[in-house]
Amino acid sequence: MRPAAAGTLKAMFFIFASLCAWYSGYLLAELIPDVSLSRAAYSIRSIGERPVLKAPAPKRQKCDHWTPCPPNTYAYRLLSGGGRDKYAKICFEDEVLIGEKTGNVARGINIAIVNYVTGKVLATQYFDMYEGDNSGPMTNFIQSAPPNSLLFMVTHDDGSSRLKEDAKKAIEALGSKEIRNIRFRSSWVFLGAKGFELPAGIQREKINHSDNAKNRYLGWPAEIQVEGCIPKGPS
Repeated sequence: MRPAAAGTLKAMFFIFASLCAWYSGYLLAELIPDVSLSRAAYSIRSIGERPVLKAPAPKRQKCDHWTPCPPNTYAYRLLSGGGRDKYAKICFEDEVLIGEKTGNVARGINIAIVNYVTGKVLATQYFDMYEGDNSGPMTNFIQSAPPNSLLFMVTHDDGSSRLKEDAKKAIEALGSKEIRNIRFRSSWVFLGAKGFELPAGIQREKINHSDNAKNRYLGWPAEIQVEGCIPKGPS
């Protein structure tokens, strides 16, 4: 066969093979859905990629603790007020006993009384220590708590201006070390126990005084909090 004829034959064969390949590709594209092709392409791109591991969202704990309290304990969290509009809050066993949403928080000293054995809330009340003669009624409220009671106390705004000696003695009797140090607009939180002793390691009290050079808010110190787990009383 002459070289020219052989070259022409090869060219024709190449063109024929190209047409066959193009037609085969056309048929394949018509027969296979686009979704399958896109999945295949995604699978090819995913080869070699490192898997992304998503950590599960942390489980919310009682009273917004970072870690859960052990069995047979009560969770608590006390938060003082901060400034004029950041209200105090008392949380016990994930129930807000005093706070803005419950509508029973106000200027002064806010108190919640809980039965230590059953964990049931007995009473809540706030006492304005800036206006009015409320130190005596607050003293009576504290002394009315039955034995085996937990008493939670938090300040909002000012808790000292009209706080009298009888009230200070009643709070000292519950274990307070800072009640005599409270000053105008001091942030103060306290966990008291009546008729029994709390374990020494429990966080019970904290105070933060107003200081114009250091206050977080204009005229008010930063809010403070204590939290922890209280071993349950014998049933």
